Amino acid sequence: MKREGSLPIKLETWDLIQRLVGFDTTSRDSNLGLIEWVRDWLKGQGVESRLTYDPSGTKANLFATIQQGTRAGIVLSGHTDVVPVDGQPWDTDPFKATIKDDRIYGRGSADMKSYIAAALAMTPRFLAADLKSPVHFALSYDEEIGCLGVRGLIEDLARAGIKPAGCIIGEPTSMQPVVAHKGKRAYKCCFRGREAHSALTPQGVNAIEYAARLVVYIRHMAERMRDCETRDNGFDVPFTTLQTGVIKGGTAANIVPRDCEVHFEFRYLPGVDPEALESEIKSYAERVLLPEMRAVDPATFIAFETKAEIPGLDPSVERAEQDRVTSLAQALARNQAIAKVAYATEAGLFQRAGIPSIICGPGSIGEAHKPNEFITLEQVALCEAFMERLLAELSR
Repeated sequence: MKREGSLPIKLETWDLIQRLVGFDTTSRDSNLGLIEWVRDWLKGQGVESRLTYDPSGTKANLFATIQQGTRAGIVLSGHTDVVPVDGQPWDTDPFKATIKDDRIYGRGSADMKSYIAAALAMTPRFLAADLKSPVHFALSYDEEIGCLGVRGLIEDLARAGIKPAGCIIGEPTSMQPVVAHKGKRAYKCCFRGREAHSALTPQGVNAIEYAARLVVYIRHMAERMRDCETRDNGFDVPFTTLQTGVIKGGTAANIVPRDCEVHFEFRYLPGVDPEALESEIKSYAERVLLPEMRAVDPATFIAFETKAEIPGLDPSVERAEQDRVTSLAQALARNQAIAKVAYATEAGLFQRAGIPSIICGPGSIGEAHKPNEFITLEQVALCEAFMERLLAELSR
């Protein structure tokens, strides 16, 4: 609980923020340096960790339990990966936590290494207390590219028979409890047409033009959801959205293009069936577009690939259990206000696994992913107070 001079946060927390930000855990690279350091740091305090690896063995999740208690525990969950800094105009070293005025700058300072640091800094206090419920730390990889890593962690918990009472995901919410987020599906769709000289276009199958028709159909679906779907005004965008983000194809203006690739996504409200949206898009491609293509060349095709599938966090699922974890977060944050967000998190995956979840962490999502990402010292201090109240709550 040491504090350095006028620093308004604990020295232990600041030391851990510096250490964690100092690891370059950009999603395209390994996070093992950070994970193994945390594992060894916890082991030095007598806490063992469970590691689950990706298929390459170059990335890992960490799950650790402090005490056993007589009741089910609470998971403090955070992702260790960060987005790239390439091409961003930083004024400080992005992988060195730097205090300027009342802010800590550094990649991951807000999203979400300060939350992890504030939780880990409580380890000696958690160990010394008479906890009636254990505290679990869950650190994941590859959240930023589709919440990939945490799936293996959750599967490992199920195999081990570990069933926590709830999970608090520390994404930056300015310490406001977030009870819902949209689900996300992202796809790549490849069109294989038939090349031809542009003077003989009827002999070809123009992959770009057929892809464009799918893009327009997705746009019409988006307009229908905007105009007809029952809205949830708790969200900043209160309806399900669909959009195309990437389209690539063709080689020259005088060649009927053989190939075109489209990347699209939808972000859907809790309660919306994503399978129905996916089926509608695929049905249009298969019923309308593909027969026309194959009338010219039977070898043509349309292939869909799911790139991301993240369930939403739905406060109506297992309502009583969700309400309990919401009430806990409100009490710990001293904040009765709740919010809903359009971005996706790991909370939906924990909930789908039967672990009631809520999102509440320090910092602003508006600062995440930007150059000069920062978190205020005040937000870190509020998170520290949150952890102190959690200690008191679990000791009752």
